[in-house]
Amino acid sequence: MRIVSLVPSATEMLFALGLGADVVGVTHECDYPPEAAALPKITRNALPEGLSSAQIDAAVKERTLAGESIYELDADRLRALSPDLIVTQALCSVCAVSYEDVRRVAQTIETRPRVISLDPHTVGEVLGDAGTLAQATGHTEAAAELVRQASARIDRIRLATRGARRPRVAALEWLDPPFAAGHWTPQLIEYAGGEDVLGFPGEHSLELSWEDVVAAQPDIVVVMPCGYDAELAYREAEMHRDELAAVGAGEIVAVDAAAYFSRPGPRIVDGLELLAYILHPELVEGATPGDRALTVAV
Repeated sequence: MRIVSLVPSATEMLFALGLGADVVGVTHECDYPPEAAALPKITRNALPEGLSSAQIDAAVKERTLAGESIYELDADRLRALSPDLIVTQALCSVCAVSYEDVRRVAQTIETRPRVISLDPHTVGEVLGDAGTLAQATGHTEAAAELVRQASARIDRIRLATRGARRPRVAALEWLDPPFAAGHWTPQLIEYAGGEDVLGFPGEHSLELSWEDVVAAQPDIVVVMPCGYDAELAYREAEMHRDELAAVGAGEIVAVDAAAYFSRPGPRIVDGLELLAYILHPELVEGATPGDRALTVAV
């Protein structure tokens, strides 16, 4: 089977299911596992490079209101790959090329590829996507094992933090303007033994004001700008040092959102373990942050 993945999280899931050899095309943002980065790229960023956080937010809003995606699809290259299966998403216009554009191009490909859209909102739905891909590819045993292992790791964290004091957590998916992380992130915070004071499980991320963040009175702020690694998240936090200091939290941590929180793939379980270590280092063993989390001094 020839598979094109138009979502980084789907690429990770396909490789985790043992389908890496079948993947023939990916997005320009697919960088994990490392083998995926060498595959043909079917998308490109429509936004100019070097924009600030505020400029990125404004450009995304402008293109979204105009019905345009921030990613462009290389239709000719997609046709040339002759895929049997295309995996995309319709959940977030910021995260991937337009679902409708993909369907239109797919109808012009001689192989008439099946198009699957993965649109999870919760942790359970993320794991359920493994089953969706398994049904389309015949890798049901691999999906069952992936879900079993992920569920066991989740249960381990929930058991370890059960009964512990639950710190108030503000997870910020963007800083200029501030956005509260939504979808699966509030669940991860709950499973890790915290209380999310801004986001809502299964709901879209929410644009806020800094006054809203201050009013929530978090004990810990987790800076996780969508698509940024820990170093870039730390730089963003440094650029908004005054706003973060005004929140009054006892701890501010910048994390690798691109790897562990933004993408609804297998590594959100790593994100859960990372959060649990941040919130309850005395209770969670073997999950030291390394370069995945950086403390911000304010």
